[in-house]
Amino acid sequence: MLVLTRKPGEKILLGDDIVITVLDARGDSIRIGVEAPRGVRIQREEVVQAIAEANLAASRADQSAEEQLKASLGLPPS
Repeated sequence: MLVLTRKPGEKILLGDDIVITVLDARGDSIRIGVEAPRGVRIQREEVVQAIAEANLAASRADQSAEEQLKASLGLPPS
């Protein structure tokens, strides 16, 4: 991991087409801006992790939940 010290207004370049700009620093948090091509996905780690956990929980639905759904749809049990 590369660790850099930057001041507000200073930039970090990633490759030729991604620019990270330090916008503001207050206390123990900073605001950054990211400029990247449209095709580059930019996501916060905690959001990606929450989605992955929700998907995992949904995939673990028990058999009774499936049977209840089938019954509510009028489908025969498996």
